[in-house]
This record gives sequence, structure tokens and C-alpha cells, in this order.
Amino acid sequence: MKHTPIHLEDRLIDFSVRIINIAEELPNTKAGNHIASQLLRSGTSPAPNYGEAQSAESRKDFIHKLKISLKELRESLVWLKVIERKPLCDPGKVTDILKECDELIAIFVSSVKTADQRNP
Repeated sequence: MKHTPIHLEDRLIDFSVRIINIAEELPNTKAGNHIASQLLRSGTSPAPNYGEAQSAESRKDFIHKLKISLKELRESLVWLKVIERKPLCDPGKVTDILKECDELIAIFVSSVKTADQRNP
């Protein structure tokens, strides 16, 4: 399936909402609050960064913003794995969002490679 900018942006926004939901379910403990804060920062960042990439001033700027989204998705994946292994919330919710995060990472890796190849 081709990932159009609108479709991918919607997936990233849905991902952000799911991240918020998981963060709100984490326990009100020192560890839970720390992980929630880190996850909220990294997990809600890819959508707006992707939005910025759509209005990039140059191909280099576009690639840079895609790479920021990719970096934040990878960080989110690690925090989700920590939540899953502890476990800090419903394992079913974490399993589904881990799969989505993996898919989004794959899309961004491919997009960065394609954009890099087209970069003069």
C-alpha cells in the first residue's frame, strides 16, 4: 500500500493519541511518572515533525525532519518495550502499539532512504 502524506499523518496522529492513552494509564509512581513523561515527549513528536517535513524549505530540511521523526519513533519503541516488560499497563494495548511503532519505523526508514537517494 502506498503511504500518502495524509494517510501517514493520520496514522501518526492516531499513534500520538494512543501514546497519550498509555501514558495516562501508567501508575502514579516515580518510575511511572518518569516513563510517562519520556514517552509523551517522544511518542507525540513524530506527527508534528512529519507535518513540518511537508513544508520543508529544502530536500535537506525534509530529510532532517523525517530523521527526527524516526529518532523519536525509535525512542518510543524502547519506552514501550520497558512498559511491556515491567509490565506497567494492559499488555494487549502495548502489544498493538508496539506493532504500529515498528511499522511506522519501517515506513520512515524507507522514506529516508528514498529521499537520500534523490538528494543531489
